[in-house]
Amino acid sequence: MQWSPDAVDRLERAIVEGARVQIWRRGTEYMVVPRQIRSRGPGDELVGTTNTGDVLSFPFEEIERYEVVW
Repeated sequence: MQWSPDAVDRLERAIVEGARVQIWRRGTEYMVVPRQIRSRGPGDELVGTTNTGDVLSFPFEEIERYEVVW
């Protein structure tokens, strides 16, 4: 996925508003509530929690696509 400024802005807005985000990574679909975007070396990663409270990290370069679920 190409990360445009608009795509990152939508993700940041979802964090602020507490919206759920549907993420596809390596052919698997995840539904998380995003908590933060964290810098890690040369790239960034999205940190979110599932409805069971598990914390998951998604490096931006591994995210195939995402949708904000309002």
